[in-house]
Amino acid sequence: MRRHDQGDDRPATPEPRRGLRQDFDARARAARSDFEASIRQRRADFDAKNEALTARTGRNLPAAIGIALAFAVVMLAALLIWKPAFMVVAAFLLGVGVYELTSAMRFAGRDVPRIPSVGLAIAVVPAAFVWGQVAALFTLLIGILVISAWRLVEVAFTTPKPPAGHVVRDLTDGLFVQAYISLLGACVVLLSREDRGQLWVIAFILVVVAVDTGAYATGLNLGKHPMAPRISPKKTWEGFAGSVAASLVVGVVVTVLLLGLPWWTGLVLGVLISGSATLGDLTESMIKRDLGIKDISSFLPGHGGLLDRIDSILPSAAVAYVLFLIAHH
Repeated sequence: MRRHDQGDDRPATPEPRRGLRQDFDARARAARSDFEASIRQRRADFDAKNEALTARTGRNLPAAIGIALAFAVVMLAALLIWKPAFMVVAAFLLGVGVYELTSAMRFAGRDVPRIPSVGLAIAVVPAAFVWGQVAALFTLLIGILVISAWRLVEVAFTTPKPPAGHVVRDLTDGLFVQAYISLLGACVVLLSREDRGQLWVIAFILVVVAVDTGAYATGLNLGKHPMAPRISPKKTWEGFAGSVAASLVVGVVVTVLLLGLPWWTGLVLGVLISGSATLGDLTESMIKRDLGIKDISSFLPGHGGLLDRIDSILPSAAVAYVLFLIAHH
């Protein structure tokens, strides 16, 4: 008989090959651990720098940039593709802005009716876009009367009755909300409905962005002398100088390339918009200080309230609309 060996006939794994594989696995695990540790450290460093920047400037910069870009895309698409779509954008911005401000006022004990206030802000948009100045002003006048009557009816059915001084304050606050947001916002809508008006809207908003960016960058790096410490402690004269310089440069560029006007009109646009944008920002800071709040709302991450982001645009819209009327009449 043929003799067969007893035991396992399977080939054994060579020890050198097994050792190489284990060494490779160990190196791969170590490299992966180092990579993950590096990512965690970079993220921690980024978060720490972002927190320090937020503490210094009062703004979450990455979130602010992302939201600003998103709004820019929506507004540009509405203005350049189909102008009537801009009514939806404008109605949303004004309606939310009025809701935020009236809510902040009510939180501070100012009983401004929210429902008719928001309704008027939205109604003035189609009135301005479709029928023009007279219709927009008529809508505002009727709306303000409705808001005042709404508050007086509330007072009539309230027990105990609020002091007369408080009622007068509520009525004047309701008027202020409409003058500050709805009236100035209507100027953007009136401007957009004009022939080539959408280009003017884009142009003046670009200048407002330049004002904000110039003030932010210059104030962050060079700011030493407070501009209005009781109203807005972070604003500096150095930042204001940077905003004026940036607005002049962008003003010249947009008037020549977008509007087809002489370069010197860009200087006029830049100077006026830098003043109106700064005034709008300070006005909103005064409102927040008067109400005893830091932000109008927390609607937008990194921005605070929506009104915090359009405060510079609102008065600048009136300036741009007047300049448009002067340039075309």
